[in-house]
Amino acid sequence: MDIELQEGAAQAIAWDLIRLLHQGAPAEEFAARLAEVEALPEQERAKPGLVELVRMAMALRNRLDLSQQRESGMLAVIESARDLSSRLHLQELLRAIVTRARNMLGSQVAWISSFDESLGAFHVMATDGALARSTGNMTAARDLGIVSVVVRTRLPFTTADYLSDTRFAHDAALDQTFRDEGIAAVVGVPLLWEDEVIGLLFVADRYHRTHTAQNISILSTLATHAAVAIKNAMAFEQAGAALASAEAARAELEHHARKVQAAAEAHEEMTSLLARGASLATLCEAVARLMEGDVLVLDEAAQVIARATAPGGGGRAAQHYEANGNHSSALAAALRQSRQVGRSVVAYEAHGEACRVSAVIAGDDVLGAVLLFRRGTLDQMSVRTFERATSVVGIVLLARERMEASQSRDQSALLRALVSPRQDDLAVLCERAGRFGLELAQPCSFLLLDLGDPHAGQAVRRLRAARLLPGTVFDEMDGVLTVLCATSQADEVRKLATELARAETGSDYRGVLSRPLAGPASLPAAYVTLRRALPVLRRIGVNGHVVNQNEMALYSTLFETHDQTSLAAFLEATIGALTGHDARRGSELAPTLLSYFDCNQNAKLAAQRLGIHVNTVRQRLDTIEDLIGHLGNATRALEIHMALRLWNLTRPS
Repeated sequence: MDIELQEGAAQAIAWDLIRLLHQGAPAEEFAARLAEVEALPEQERAKPGLVELVRMAMALRNRLDLSQQRESGMLAVIESARDLSSRLHLQELLRAIVTRARNMLGSQVAWISSFDESLGAFHVMATDGALARSTGNMTAARDLGIVSVVVRTRLPFTTADYLSDTRFAHDAALDQTFRDEGIAAVVGVPLLWEDEVIGLLFVADRYHRTHTAQNISILSTLATHAAVAIKNAMAFEQAGAALASAEAARAELEHHARKVQAAAEAHEEMTSLLARGASLATLCEAVARLMEGDVLVLDEAAQVIARATAPGGGGRAAQHYEANGNHSSALAAALRQSRQVGRSVVAYEAHGEACRVSAVIAGDDVLGAVLLFRRGTLDQMSVRTFERATSVVGIVLLARERMEASQSRDQSALLRALVSPRQDDLAVLCERAGRFGLELAQPCSFLLLDLGDPHAGQAVRRLRAARLLPGTVFDEMDGVLTVLCATSQADEVRKLATELARAETGSDYRGVLSRPLAGPASLPAAYVTLRRALPVLRRIGVNGHVVNQNEMALYSTLFETHDQTSLAAFLEATIGALTGHDARRGSELAPTLLSYFDCNQNAKLAAQRLGIHVNTVRQRLDTIEDLIGHLGNATRALEIHMALRLWNLTRPS
């Protein structure tokens, strides 16, 4: 009966163990069963067998647990391989690798490094779980730390206490980083590609830990998959970069093709305008529209002869351009450079716009320049388009200069024939003058303006370019601007010539306007008289004035051979007391006496001309006689009158 009971108990224990194995019970329950069996009385004959049976069950349970762990690890590796193979963005892939490695081994920190050719060391590319900022910036040389062992052996390496491990040479910087991070245990595996270590995968813990062979095997398998995925991602990035480069090249080619087409169309348009005989203003408008900016065409003296603005545009820089303005030196330097290199150059920037200048050259002569004002930079194709347009403008300027040169030769020849003592047939001269709109049968007048070289020549070119003096014949003759016009338009010619002279020289000019001349036969003598008058004006110090010939007749005769010093002495000796008195006291004695003489010594008429009471005139005359003596002597009066006229001619207006 006892034997039957013992066999029943043993059978029950066996069935219970099978049940626990089937249910996957925890190790604690198997340990409890072992404790129960070991507690049986020693006299029980079945006790040793039952103890062995429980221990066998526990061993089986451990093998099943290990098998499940391996299966779980393999499933994790397979899942990781599937996940990694689907990622083609390199940085995203690196982050996924370190996160997988950390989670699969249950570690606290993970990072991956790749070899940097520029540094000659392994540099961290991605981290997970790091607390210290320096962990993500670690750099490890090939011959220090765990890196030296893994690179040399191409095998995994693990240490439970990195900082105390003496199996490798330590790197002080890395050791400090590990201290900052609190790392103790580390395991590193190589990322191999065709027997080359392309990177290293690390997991670490902040406590001493010994990794199992299975953990290291899983990490190595992950590293193998990671190496393949990284190569795929790098290849994908390279392919993407190549594709992007090809796309950029295609876009650039299309852009270049459009630019070439636009340049060809622009050249065709400019050529067509030139063939149709378009004016300079029309060409300027076309260039401004093509270049999307403001365009100025300058002559050789940097004066604007044409301008245009792009539709919807209109910057400030072109509007503020002045030939002698703030940027004249920069413009002159840019023109010299443009002439030397044969290309356009940027001269200066103003009001947010760049001024690009291109010299217009014909042989060795500079015809002028074309200025382009616009915001933003021009590409090389646009620069070439501007320079081709400048060439077309140059053709127009050259044709214009040739036409003006022909007209200039004709006018010059006619003018010199008219003032020559040996005139040609007068009827022929009148007919030639009529071609320029000048009727010599009508009263005419000469205007001679002393500007000096090269201002006189520039003034002539500007007058012809702007066509400011229609119906006249003019030219530069020995540094003097000489104009022959109808007397009816003499005042207008005088005004225009004076404005031009002031713009060219400031106040360093002087001129004389002749009295009306009847017929071409009187022109040579009148011209000689006026030429004799110009040096007299210079000697007596006339600047910035154009005087009438009638005012100059007496002085031309008296002072042609005198210098300015002697004239000043004459004035001082004759009327110096009057002018000195006026200067000191602000009186008007000299003008009053001049008006008195001009009115034939009639005090009432002089008072009316001066706009004062006649008694005031008489009082002033008394003061004058006290200063310079009695005025009744005719010779003395003539001398004083002449001095006053000369003083009035030379005083500032």
